Amino acid sequence: MTQTLPPTLISRVMLYRVTAALVLLGLWEAAGASGLFFKGVLPSTLLIGKSFLRLMGDTLFWSHFNVTLFEILSGFAIGSTLGIIAGLALGMNRYAGHVLEPVVEYLAATPKVVFLPILLILFGIGVGSKISLAALSCFFPMSLSLAAGVRGIKPMFLRVGQTLNLTLLQRIRMIYLPALVPPISTGLRLGFGIATVGSLLSEIKLSNKGLGHAAMQAYARFDIPTMMAILIVIFALAGIGNMLIGRIVRLPGPHTRHNAN
Repeated sequence: MTQTLPPTLISRVMLYRVTAALVLLGLWEAAGASGLFFKGVLPSTLLIGKSFLRLMGDTLFWSHFNVTLFEILSGFAIGSTLGIIAGLALGMNRYAGHVLEPVVEYLAATPKVVFLPILLILFGIGVGSKISLAALSCFFPMSLSLAAGVRGIKPMFLRVGQTLNLTLLQRIRMIYLPALVPPISTGLRLGFGIATVGSLLSEIKLSNKGLGHAAMQAYARFDIPTMMAILIVIFALAGIGNMLIGRIVRLPGPHTRHNAN
């Protein structure tokens, strides 16, 4: 079961996080003022903050943001769903696991950007290729995490399902999915981050919309403060998504009873 940290420990952790952030900001400012780098390469946090506030009121920026958010969420939903199905199939079917899982592991280690030319041919330069690359990036960690989780389920649960003559869908709903909450959580959190990377990479390579495109446009103008502000938005988007997934998956449910047993 999930354990809650005591308030004193939570306060200490927060203090360490704030201290680390302040130290990093201080190092950034010192490096920018040291003269060791070209002028403007490491802009002050004040300039980045001003660019960030300007972006918050820029309708074009929000247009790029909405495109990227749509690509990430769509690719994440598609990749996660297909990954869960594939992970269950690989884990439940020993023959399929032995034959196909090594192929999935090999493809999972391959940089997903190499698939971008194929996806561009299939879906064009629009959002389709970005969504497909995000889905492809998300699929592999989810499927491998689920396959490993299925093989780790206690045989006792499976024997109970056989005794009750549960159908395949009933076993998946009542035994597999509740017992697979930890690997599902891991796959979702990894998948969201990798889907974000895949979407942004495709925008950087070939696109005229999205936060990746906006960041590259700022870089082409050598508007480093704006580029940094866009990167902060991207980091925040990935962090908030990861946090929300962790909170949602940890909600009380049937898995708590399995863990308790």
